[in-house]
Order: sequence, then C-alpha cells, then structure tokens
Amino acid sequence: MIRLAEFDDMQVQDLLRIHLHGMHKNSPIEHSFALDLTALQQPEISFFTLWEQNELLACGAIQELSSTHAELKSMRTHPKHLRKGAATEMLKHLLMIAQQRKYQKLSLETGTHLSFEPAICLYKKFGFIKGASFSEYQESDFNQFYHLDLSTQ
Repeated sequence: MIRLAEFDDMQVQDLLRIHLHGMHKNSPIEHSFALDLTALQQPEISFFTLWEQNELLACGAIQELSSTHAELKSMRTHPKHLRKGAATEMLKHLLMIAQQRKYQKLSLETGTHLSFEPAICLYKKFGFIKGASFSEYQESDFNQFYHLDLSTQ
C-alpha cells in the first residue's frame, strides 16, 4: 500500500538516513541534492511511502516547481527489498499523481556514479530522456538530468 509519509515513523526516518548516506557516499556533498526529513516537509512536496503490511519498502516524493512542471525527489528502496518491484510501484504512483495534477513535464536530477545506474534504467524504461539542467540545478560531473513529457499522455 502507498500512502503519504508519516515523518515521525522510525522506519521512514531510517530509510531517509539510508538514502542520505547513499547520496553522500556516491556524490560529493556539494553536488548532492537529496532532501532531509525537514526539507521533505514543505507544502510543495508530497512524500509517499510504500508498505507491505507493517514493513516499509520504498519512498518517493514529487515536488511542484510550477503549475505545469514537477520534480521527482527522494526515490529510495530499502536495501532489504531491492529487485522486488518496489521502485517500479513507487514510480508508477508518482506518475499517476503527476497526471492527476495535470503537470506537463516531470524532471529529475540524479548522480553519475555507477550506483545510480539501476534507477536510471528504471526512469528510461518509463520514457524519461536525458536532458539539460532545470530549476536551480547546475550541471557538473556528478549529476545528470532526465525529463518526461506528460503533455502527450
């Protein structure tokens, strides 16, 4: 089941710690744009969690950049649940939210380290195309950008 995150849940906090540690391990801190617990609690961000009974499998967020453009953030599968389809299920949910909100474009920023390759493959499978930086991001050797045109869907 996917639901809005409860920020006081210890499993949610633990997965966010795992996420931040992974981002900082594979990208220099000044090129890591992962959001912490406080940053995810902004009104323009909807942060979701995927559960199987009482166990947290994955999380993901969508941030409104404008009335027509949103960004995917904080996509992470718990290490115990990799390759079980949790990321796919979360991405499908975030795409559904984007379509319900009538966004025309969905973008994301991700790293260039080999550890990001499984996520990049998933995004490409859903039609995301590598492109230019967006919002306030600056291009570097440590990040890359993907976009999905929702205006034709």
